[in-house]
Amino acid sequence: MNLTYITLATEDILSEAVATKIVKSCGFEIAERLGYRGNDYLKQKASELNRAAARGRPVFLLTDLDSPSNCPPNLIQSWIRGSPNPGFFLRVAVVEVESWVLADRGAVAQFLSVPVSRIPRETDEIAAPKERIVWLARRSRSRTIREALVPAPGSTAPVGNEYNPRLIEFVRESWDLARAASVSPSLKRTLERLRQES
Repeated sequence: MNLTYITLATEDILSEAVATKIVKSCGFEIAERLGYRGNDYLKQKASELNRAAARGRPVFLLTDLDSPSNCPPNLIQSWIRGSPNPGFFLRVAVVEVESWVLADRGAVAQFLSVPVSRIPRETDEIAAPKERIVWLARRSRSRTIREALVPAPGSTAPVGNEYNPRLIEFVRESWDLARAASVSPSLKRTLERLRQES
């Protein structure tokens, strides 16, 4: 099976940036991008994508676990209602893709202008990684970071207006997969699984 080209399916644009870096580091080229409609859309498409992978081009689907009480194997089984076909890679970020971003602790600390000691050493154990990034941004020495990532006073939004663009830029330019995988077991497993097939 030719694994040069791959279909990428992600929940949102930040997950897409992370997934893009992952698959390219493993030697794949992205032929098609799907998603950006959240977790429910991917759940509906998972069985179809699993069948498509069996017919040729492999598929990398990245979703969030969303809750520490969930279990990745159970989530995968419930989504595809059977066994994954060769070439279908449904991977689950524990707990959210932000936990993988935070796992490059030194680079994140520099990006957010906060002490690295404020970033937990076991990022897969953070119950709400997105909220943790906003919490860190509130304490940033950089006014630019605070204004970009923290919701404006009175806003009901969970994040600031520039949250996704700034984090995507960080992922593309500064986030290091090897450093992050050394901290995040779920990211490490994802890389190992893809590299077995590339």
